[in-house]
Amino acid sequence: MIDALNHFATKHIRNGFKKLYLRIRNAGYDWNHKRVYRVYKSLGLNMRPKTKHCLPERVQTPLQELECINDVWSMDFMSDTLWYGKRYRLLNIIDEYNREFLDVEIDTSLPAHRVIRALERVCEYRGYPNTIRVDNGPEFISTQLELWCNKHNITLDFIRPGKPIENARVERFNGSFRRELLNCYVFGSLSEVREKVKEWKYDYNHHRPHEALENLSPIKYLQKHNQDKKLSA
Repeated sequence: MIDALNHFATKHIRNGFKKLYLRIRNAGYDWNHKRVYRVYKSLGLNMRPKTKHCLPERVQTPLQELECINDVWSMDFMSDTLWYGKRYRLLNIIDEYNREFLDVEIDTSLPAHRVIRALERVCEYRGYPNTIRVDNGPEFISTQLELWCNKHNITLDFIRPGKPIENARVERFNGSFRRELLNCYVFGSLSEVREKVKEWKYDYNHHRPHEALENLSPIKYLQKHNQDKKLSA
């Protein structure tokens, strides 16, 4: 019985007791399941059940009127497929003050260290934000991102689970991004996606009018704001 259990457990690592016992029965052994289970447990083969991560309580932070760039950034993931069915992900980063599309990371997998790499790339020319608003995705609640933010005195503002409206600005951006770009093209490779996104990013930041920005583009709105500040000073 021990040999049979070890044989099937080694060959089928992710099978629990029920499937292992059925494999033993199908192999021609007629041992009682209670007896097999006792031996199964004594060998330490019982699998640990997966537990859900307990998130700390998230406090609702209402969207406030912002005074300058780098006050609050938002980032969020999107996903889409290439023409032959392979899925890929996009990490969008925007500045909530002027809705500027700061950067995007595109690949089939985007773990926490890729999120940090994208942020560092933006911070090199933009400076560090005071706050980054995110949802509770595994990449955002990772220890790596938390340590990086603590190092640079950045507050991670987590929205409440199941409340995407609390990250409304980047959700609104994602909607435009999907309607105007992802839904309009069939991409054959990630390089094609990156090329089209680069073109769309430039147009969005420099030319596309935005109703929330007095029908100006993000860059023109920022220029107007800076000019008004100089005149008022």
